[in-house]
Amino acid sequence: MEIRLAKTAGFCFGVNRAVELVEQAAREGKSVVTLGPIIHNRHAVAHFAELGIRAIGSLDELLPEHKAVIIRSHGVSREVYEALEQRGVEIIDATCPFVKRIHHIVSKAQEEGRQVIIIGSRSHPEVEAIAGWCRDALVFETAQELLSWLESDGKNRGLPISLVMQTTSTKKNWKTCSEIIKKICTNYILFDTICEATEKRQEEASRLAQECDTMIVVGDAKSANTGRLAMICRQYCGQVLMVDNASELKQDDFTASANIGITAGASTPAWIIKEVNKTMSEMMNVETVAEESFAMLLEQSIKTLNTGDKVLGTVVAIGSTEVQVDLGTKHAGYIPADEVSTDPFVKPEEILKIGDEIEVFVVRVNDAEGTVQLSKKKLDGLKVWDEIEAACEAKDVVEGIITEENKGGVVASVKGIRVFIPASQSGIAKGGELSALKGQTVKMKITEVNRARRRVVGSIRAVNAEARRAAIEKVWSEIEVGKKYQGVVKSLTSYGAFVDIGGVDGMVHVSELSWNRIKNPAEVVKVGDEIEVFVISFDPEKRKISLGYKTAEMNPWNQFMSKFAIGDVAPVKVVKLMTFGAFAEILPGVDGLIHISQIADRRIGKPEDVLAEGQEVEAKIIDVDAENKRISLSIRALLSAEEETVEEAVEE
Repeated sequence: MEIRLAKTAGFCFGVNRAVELVEQAAREGKSVVTLGPIIHNRHAVAHFAELGIRAIGSLDELLPEHKAVIIRSHGVSREVYEALEQRGVEIIDATCPFVKRIHHIVSKAQEEGRQVIIIGSRSHPEVEAIAGWCRDALVFETAQELLSWLESDGKNRGLPISLVMQTTSTKKNWKTCSEIIKKICTNYILFDTICEATEKRQEEASRLAQECDTMIVVGDAKSANTGRLAMICRQYCGQVLMVDNASELKQDDFTASANIGITAGASTPAWIIKEVNKTMSEMMNVETVAEESFAMLLEQSIKTLNTGDKVLGTVVAIGSTEVQVDLGTKHAGYIPADEVSTDPFVKPEEILKIGDEIEVFVVRVNDAEGTVQLSKKKLDGLKVWDEIEAACEAKDVVEGIITEENKGGVVASVKGIRVFIPASQSGIAKGGELSALKGQTVKMKITEVNRARRRVVGSIRAVNAEARRAAIEKVWSEIEVGKKYQGVVKSLTSYGAFVDIGGVDGMVHVSELSWNRIKNPAEVVKVGDEIEVFVISFDPEKRKISLGYKTAEMNPWNQFMSKFAIGDVAPVKVVKLMTFGAFAEILPGVDGLIHISQIADRRIGKPEDVLAEGQEVEAKIIDVDAENKRISLSIRALLSAEEETVEEAVEE
């Protein structure tokens, strides 16, 4: 008979971290409580209570003497987190880093107006917390529920969807849900948020179940991932027993078993697994796994490192050549300086600081020297490729910097990935200078991704076209007579000016450009001018808009009436001589008549005996006919006034 213990049995990284935070708080003697059970295991919760740290069910149970609150590994909603901040207590956040990542994903998705869908158990505290970091999240427990929702309303298929999954869900469920989304939806982003440790534990449980007559799954019955392990084992093994601890083992259950496998959920403490293994060995008269060996297996289950793994670590030192990272193992982790960022100009200390928790890629494990070479750049690069592929599938807009002009186009850098943009997709007119784009930050859509050949193709033109369409629709949906726009003069014709009012061109007729008589629009505006215009009329069917530029404030007559009054003296310019008098310009567009009798203080034969066209003189406003817009001027009145002044001076 053989008893085989799964290497991945017991605490995962997130649970182990949470437990360590609780034990550290106990050692420091803090007056602290956990918001909900720190993990799904009653024995562990009871142990913490013995240390003086009990669990409360809600913030209503928080007492004044409680100086700190530990957030459990499942996390809490944004509302609860902010309520804790407002109370001013110390927050010890033991949320699993992988769960925390999902919080960031759904929060960002909400900001971008995307519909968040969570695949997981609705009543599970992890799922409840995730849903609490965004609005109107939908939770589906099965792929069938997801399919039913998508088919219930045709509009659902076109929604921008962000799909995440409970970290302890199965890979099979994720694959099924992903295939449904890809097949039915048109705008989606998939985030594989199943915890790698959970996935490995499930895979090992599956292999062990296929090789053993009996499987023992150790863990709290309320633990979701323990229950899921049992479900997986039942697919391959005829006898699967779930036990909370060694006291639930019965020898009669194993008499016909030649091979017995033991696995445990992520919330099961090591001492319970150890006790089950020892009790089983005594029952079946099999030599117990040595304590040292068992401890080693547990350490490996949590902290085994392999090339290609993605692991979390804490920055402990930043040097000129490398960054040292604590991975929680006997290995010393380090990141060479050139493996910190995809940006070669960024220094490690500019983006990292001691105490930062970061995710890294395991490049090489040297057990002999006890070192692990890590790379943040490689992992960031892999993530960027995932993002690029997701952006291509979802037809999302991305930003990049044009770094060079290439044969047939330009090259952009999108988070370190080279993206080729053909000249025809650059947004530059044929024959234009592509070099003008160099150094610019541009928006584009990814049209082709070949990860194997490291080839990515983008299009600026697609974004510009989409922006133009959106702008045009916005203008036509909001346009109304009298509405004002800040426009740009695009072109001039003999009969008017075409003005862009935000993606749509409207026409300002020459008669609407000025209150004065003009022969050519160029007398008032030129191409490129920014001017304020207003809608006179529009025809949605013919897509024509008539605009006005001249306003009542610009009306020369109104300007005259606000500036001058009868009796005022104004500088005027003689613009036309007639037999009965002379017309003089007071303001551009406003002329007054100087009658022949008002030109001089003596009788004259004709106006040109005294005045000439273009001559500038001063005249007194002696009458204004507002109804007919007529103004009478007099030079004689000023001359008479001068004579009277001279006579008075002589008499004195």
